[in-house]
Amino acid sequence: MNVSTDSSLSSSYRICNNCQKVVVEKEKALIGRHSSSGPSSFIPEDEILEAVDANTELLLVEAYSPCRGLDHLTHVMSLHPHYLKTFLQSQFYLLWMDGPLPLHFRHYIAIMAAARHQCSFLVAMHVQEFYQIGGPVEWLKGLQHAPERLRNLNEINKILAHRPWLITKEHIQKLVKTGENGWSLAELVHAVVLLAHFHGLASFVFGSGINPKGDAQSHDTSFQPVNPCLCDLAEDGSLEPEGVFSSSPKTLDSVSELEALMDRMKRLQEEPEEEEASQEEMATRFERERKESLLVGSGAAFEDKVESTSNLSRFVEDSTFGYQDFARHGEDDLPTFRAQDYSWEDHGFSLVNRLYSDIGLLLDEKFRTVYNLTYYNIASHEGVDTTTLRRAIFNYVHCMYGIRYDDYNYGEVNQLLERSLKVYIKTVTCYPERTTCRIYHSYWRQFRHSEKVHVNLLLMEARIQAELLYALRAITQYMT
Repeated sequence: MNVSTDSSLSSSYRICNNCQKVVVEKEKALIGRHSSSGPSSFIPEDEILEAVDANTELLLVEAYSPCRGLDHLTHVMSLHPHYLKTFLQSQFYLLWMDGPLPLHFRHYIAIMAAARHQCSFLVAMHVQEFYQIGGPVEWLKGLQHAPERLRNLNEINKILAHRPWLITKEHIQKLVKTGENGWSLAELVHAVVLLAHFHGLASFVFGSGINPKGDAQSHDTSFQPVNPCLCDLAEDGSLEPEGVFSSSPKTLDSVSELEALMDRMKRLQEEPEEEEASQEEMATRFERERKESLLVGSGAAFEDKVESTSNLSRFVEDSTFGYQDFARHGEDDLPTFRAQDYSWEDHGFSLVNRLYSDIGLLLDEKFRTVYNLTYYNIASHEGVDTTTLRRAIFNYVHCMYGIRYDDYNYGEVNQLLERSLKVYIKTVTCYPERTTCRIYHSYWRQFRHSEKVHVNLLLMEARIQAELLYALRAITQYMT
């Protein structure tokens, strides 16, 4: 946020240059925390730099990022170097190694995917790489200037980004059987993985408050990211955002919230259910959690749709199409996606690997790495098994997308995920462009920033896997 002093006001006030709201001067410490120049606008720069092994990070980027150096996304993700390696390996393979699609198609698809969520950070990055590999500049004027084959991807791009449960084998058939503009199944799988990857990555960018780097827009100055204003912290219009960085009662209560979470985790691990629940009871618990997710709003204080900015709208068609809850009130016609009927491990993995060699192995390693990633600590506590918490976060994302695991007790979700965390998860996963500094700081106030970045990695990969499950099931149905 840029602020200036107005002599007509008391020296204890400043004016936000972005939105012209008055901001209390005593929030100067908070302004410093809400960085606009470091890797993240949510995380103090010194905390990232202290935690990151620069040598390891540089080696990884040099090996897996041919067109750019250390960017802010890599810096933040470097808080978890073991995961970063699997991420860079899979992304490098998707964008640069031998595959069904030509390089310029890959980066254009990345632009299309990121634009669905108005993620100017990713759009600018791949516009730059599109330039550097010699892609047709005319295409960057907008979708209408791109080849028909790419324009035909718009339908599954918007469905996968916002309501992946709507994709059917008819969508696949339409893309494959369109004459000279048709897609082979191998090309389509490559495109689908790219779309899911960059939809999920947009969630991580917004969820972690990633800032642009100075040269990110060097080739096209129209892709300027919308930096979150400090005023996002006071969406109710108040001058003093309560409970974010202050020592309010809410912040003091965060200690007891942490202890309560620790107790619930310990109880779930040490006291299994007295009786094994029936399949009917397990299904009931899933339906209850799925319907309760309807009551969890996004981080925005209002439900108005965020309008697409003009510089990104050129890559978006049907911009009014957005997320709608899978389990809407009074709608029972959409069947639950049972993971036992079509899972990544038993079905998706083999299909992807068959049509696009080796990407299945890289994706699988990435999913397993983030799901099993642990340092055996939580906030100030050490020697903690966080398995139940990681599983609850991952499965809650899939629950919102209508995916059910028959062997999971969804009662654990309500026991482990507080409402403020559910709001954050739903916002970052379903409406990432609405993410603000306020909701980032509203949950787990005793936790390290690296732990919140770990949450964002789980959300990103859970979302990517959910999109892939729906798309690959549709491809399998088309093939059979």
